[in-house]
Amino acid sequence: MQLDWENLFKRYVADDSKTPYFVAVERLTRTQARHELFVYTLFIGVLFVAVGVASMSTGLPHGDALAVPVYAFGVVWAAILFGLTRHVWAAAFCATAPVASLLYFLVYGFHPNLGSWDKVLLVVIVLAWLRYSWRVLAIVRTWPDLPPG
Repeated sequence: MQLDWENLFKRYVADDSKTPYFVAVERLTRTQARHELFVYTLFIGVLFVAVGVASMSTGLPHGDALAVPVYAFGVVWAAILFGLTRHVWAAAFCATAPVASLLYFLVYGFHPNLGSWDKVLLVVIVLAWLRYSWRVLAIVRTWPDLPPG
């Protein structure tokens, strides 16, 4: 039995209906947008549940600052609301997460065990996430006008 890697790639990675990340927002259908927003809210929700739980530890650079876990769980609630309603304000609050991450790095610094390249990689990932958040906001703003899939 041999796997057909080309068809598997097209089916799970390069499928314009299930993974429309390279389709322009103006050309998206509602079904495509629903798939993309589901993955985004799942990513944000799971990431910030983990961040919220981990931020309760006093071993991190922020110590016992209460603002970090409160903000993290606020993002989780905004992601849930966004996933259920596609509301612009919930999407905007979720889009503040990369900015808050950059501010966290600026105020509290990085974990002491990270090397220089690890820090650069984290900042690059957060900047790419910030850019993608603009796409999510554009999708939500055009949501009412999207054609059905």
